[in-house]
Amino acid sequence: MTYPIEAAPLWRPNPATVGDTRMAQFMQATGHGRYAELWQWSVDKPEEFWPQVWRFCGAVGERGETVLEDGGKMPGARWFPQARLNYAENLLRHADDGEALVFWGEDKVKRRMTRRELRGEVARFQRFLIEAGVGEGDRVAGYLPNLPETLAAMLATTALGAIWSSASPDFGVQGVLDRFGQIEPKVLVCVDGYWYNGKAVDCLAKNAEVAAQMPSLVKTVVVPYLDEAPEIGGIANAVAWPALPAADAATMPVFKRVAFDHPLFIMYSSGTTGVPKCIVHCHGGVLLQHLKEHVLHSDVRPRDRLFYFTTCGWMMWNWLVSGLAAGATLLLYDGSPFAAGGKVLFDYAEAERMTHFGTSAKFIDAAAKQGLTPARTHDLGALRAMFSTGSPLSPEGFDWVYREVKADILLASISGGTDIISCFVLGNPVLPVYRGEIQCRGLGMAVDVFNEDGSPVRGEKGELVCTRPFPVMPVGFWNDADGSKYRAAYFERFDNIWCHGDFSELTAHDGMIIYGRSDATLNPGGVRIGTAEIYRQVEQLPEVLESLVIGQDWPPGRNDDVRVVLFVKLAEGAVLDAALVERIKQQIRANTTPRHVPAKVVQVLDIPRTKSGKIVELAVRNVVHERPVKNVEALANPEALDGFRQRPELAD
Repeated sequence: MTYPIEAAPLWRPNPATVGDTRMAQFMQATGHGRYAELWQWSVDKPEEFWPQVWRFCGAVGERGETVLEDGGKMPGARWFPQARLNYAENLLRHADDGEALVFWGEDKVKRRMTRRELRGEVARFQRFLIEAGVGEGDRVAGYLPNLPETLAAMLATTALGAIWSSASPDFGVQGVLDRFGQIEPKVLVCVDGYWYNGKAVDCLAKNAEVAAQMPSLVKTVVVPYLDEAPEIGGIANAVAWPALPAADAATMPVFKRVAFDHPLFIMYSSGTTGVPKCIVHCHGGVLLQHLKEHVLHSDVRPRDRLFYFTTCGWMMWNWLVSGLAAGATLLLYDGSPFAAGGKVLFDYAEAERMTHFGTSAKFIDAAAKQGLTPARTHDLGALRAMFSTGSPLSPEGFDWVYREVKADILLASISGGTDIISCFVLGNPVLPVYRGEIQCRGLGMAVDVFNEDGSPVRGEKGELVCTRPFPVMPVGFWNDADGSKYRAAYFERFDNIWCHGDFSELTAHDGMIIYGRSDATLNPGGVRIGTAEIYRQVEQLPEVLESLVIGQDWPPGRNDDVRVVLFVKLAEGAVLDAALVERIKQQIRANTTPRHVPAKVVQVLDIPRTKSGKIVELAVRNVVHERPVKNVEALANPEALDGFRQRPELAD
């Protein structure tokens, strides 16, 4: 669906205050009066743009003279080849002793930490790492919730030039081994357990099994969370975090400045179609990109209070913690987002005067379904921006935020991915917000939409691409010496062009609509349909909590065509009778096209999703076609797949 250019925006920047935004100040500093002009300059003149970001955002390090080598190669371009810097140094550079972080663990634990205290914890853990023999290029793995210790461990690791990689503690043993086993860490940092939805989940047995099956480990550190003194005797070479050597509160961590492209983080693809790919990101690329996104696109200022609901298995954790470099206080949360009757995150926003609230589109959908009205129940006076990602935010989700959260707020739907640990398209405090649209293409990101022939299109659906190199492109994949897996992942569809795999459209406002993943796109009768177009319609019905749609090969065993099959998870008490099926089909038919209407509507008890909350259409499609799902450990609820196996409704 295309939105007309004359459509009124849901929000416009306040003319009296928009000049105070960092984006407006950057535009003035670079001599650009309109964002479109600024964006065009940023992609046409990267050698001028990225040094301006470095200066304006106050990055610390030696930049060197050269900005870009082999700028026509993708992959192959090299940024700031003479630079020396350190990501952790930039996050800890603010000298004041204001609050570094606040932590809420559901309703069980609340903690605060000043910048001075955080630096002390980083120095303390770093001393332990040095004694354990960890140095430049070694890997440290975190199997942890979103705790203050997780942040300290990451900063201590990366300050040394070692490489950090993390996964959330709800991963099973095999899921962790599939990830960390590939990168062979020297140190594992884990937790004794965690709370979720009021229940304690013990992790000690899993930790012991993981440690036993990773021969690369020298030490395992256990962070107490459920108990002050957990029993860790069953874990090989284990030490409890409180027993780590003390460091003087005034001790500063050691910061080893490394090359711009020195590995910083190892991230993982979702892994639902095989063993996860290990994606390597670098110090300079992550730092500059996150500074640009926080300071300019999100208007994060010193002492702002930045929150994102995320686990440590999702790239949004890495994005969140980089907010320290912008001078923000981090608001960390671990647990269910629907604790305290679904209101815990808004309780947090009110209590801590949250300025930036980050969450997923699915959370917004679920909050709307629950009838939450935080604008009436909470004081959100400090809140200036709300972020949404993980899946496309429906136009109705935009409506709910402006109606029930806050009318005067920047709602930034953002989209990028683990692949770039950041965004291709995102928010902008100097531009209006249009219903159902992501505001703009990111500065320095030559984003376009290509049709099947590789030609750029406007107002048409196609492939989201990036036509020029950018600093936060991965260094490569771990254990991919010749780069063949890396090239196959992004560069085989269009030569020298990054093809991201999102089915998208550039709008008349120069915004973006994401219709879903390209590999999940439906093709009934050869017409490409984005799955988000169907979800938007179905999930407006009060009886439907969630849905998942696939294309089923039809007739079976042939590749002639597909038919659209819709699976629905219903609200308590709802029944999928003929009347509801007809209402679902009519809702879709009336608001899309006849080709969007499912041939079959099937009820399931649950919708399978990854650890970061994304529904897994490809895994369900494999189950329906009786093909193996290669890595169910990547799923938060793998048992949900059983509800899709050999359904008699799909045999006729």
